[in-house]
Amino acid sequence: MSQQKRFDPILIVISSAIFGLLVLMAYMVLSPITMVAVGLGSAIVIFQMITLQRTTALKIKSKKHFPSVFFIFLLASPIALGVTVGYDTYSVQNSISKAILLWGLTLMFWSTLLFIPLALYSKRREMSIENITVYPKITVIVPAYNEDKVIDTTVQALLETKYPDKEIILVDDGSKDKTFDIMSKYKKQAKVLQKTNGGKASAINFGLAYSTGEIIVVVDADTIIGRDSLIHLATVFSTDKSIAAVAGNIKVRNRKNWLTWCQAIEYVGGIQIARRALDVFGAISVVPGALGSFRRDILEQIGSYHKDTLVEDFDVTLKILKTKSIIAGSTNATAYTEAPESLKNLYRQRKRWYGGNLQVFARHSDALTNPRFGILQKFVFPYIVFSSCIMPFVGFATLASAIYTGVFGGGGLFVLAMFGIFSTLQCLQVALAVRLDNEDPKLVAYGIFLVLGFKQILDILLIGAIFEHMTKRNVVWTSADRVGI
Repeated sequence: MSQQKRFDPILIVISSAIFGLLVLMAYMVLSPITMVAVGLGSAIVIFQMITLQRTTALKIKSKKHFPSVFFIFLLASPIALGVTVGYDTYSVQNSISKAILLWGLTLMFWSTLLFIPLALYSKRREMSIENITVYPKITVIVPAYNEDKVIDTTVQALLETKYPDKEIILVDDGSKDKTFDIMSKYKKQAKVLQKTNGGKASAINFGLAYSTGEIIVVVDADTIIGRDSLIHLATVFSTDKSIAAVAGNIKVRNRKNWLTWCQAIEYVGGIQIARRALDVFGAISVVPGALGSFRRDILEQIGSYHKDTLVEDFDVTLKILKTKSIIAGSTNATAYTEAPESLKNLYRQRKRWYGGNLQVFARHSDALTNPRFGILQKFVFPYIVFSSCIMPFVGFATLASAIYTGVFGGGGLFVLAMFGIFSTLQCLQVALAVRLDNEDPKLVAYGIFLVLGFKQILDILLIGAIFEHMTKRNVVWTSADRVGI
């Protein structure tokens, strides 16, 4: 029996400060009319999320293919909110550029802050999970291609994991370096396989053919898995037989410079806020390749991993969500990955990620309109498409308006005040994520770069991927150089 855990009151204090600052900003900087508009928009989406949670188990009888109410609301809300904020701000501030600035900033935080109550609920629910008593057999598959700098550390960490019934399968995907030689040292403790190069998905499928576990865990070749992670993954599976997959908690281990610290924030914030919210609905949108786990029968049911996409983890997740199975997460099942340490390597990594995501959006575009896919159609797919394809443009429209207002509009103090308020809001959100994950408090100081600096780098890479996709340029596998330890 697990011990009763006390909910951290600091989480409530930070959350209250976030919403208090947001309301104060709306009241002081804008006007009561705008405050009502923002509050009403937030209330509608929260109501929609609660409604989704209550109806996820209901059968979808409609045969009509049409975008969900939530997606229509996502598309309409920027227009409605923009008109309201624009009219109200222009009448008060007499500045169109200020109106655009306020609309853009409001929209960016509107899309994030709504997840906070759900993230807190997810944390509370996680604390009540009982300890596991039965240990199903787990097979861990590690696909690798030219990973001789990192594979040794990865395998050693797997061997040290605490789990009574585990099987490790190492798959060399036709490496040209010493990856297979290093793997071969572990033939007594693991199955070591070699195949001609065919890509990560084919390597995972190859390993799957030799696996015997009830639960399949996939670990990237540059990932150091936590000692208790397999136990935590199995524990989540034990809570509900309908759980098809469990996503692990990915952390950046090489926090060496500004860029890697910003990526560490990105991971912690995304997992502890947005992913926790999706976990409430059992609809996490990506089971990460760095540490993802699946029931063996669900992988066989959906046809395993697809080879014609650059982001096989995202693709296989959507295939599972289309079956209306539950995809949960475990923040206790940790894995430490190597993040790009230079802009060049970040570009190479994100070019593949973002280009691959757009491939998957196109491949699963029916999830936007087909109601038989349940919560994937109602909420998850619209949200990730909106976040990936619309929000980067909103971000740059907001930045351009801020620059114009500060330089030509005589509103330099106004822009600085808004930047200060929203930077504080962002740092509070990072503080909440850090507290939820018991992470390094140093991350909070880097929160400002999610408003200015790192955010624009990611937006540029996203927009570049969108234009490449629209011009039908071929996206090829690109990855960051390995550093090793």
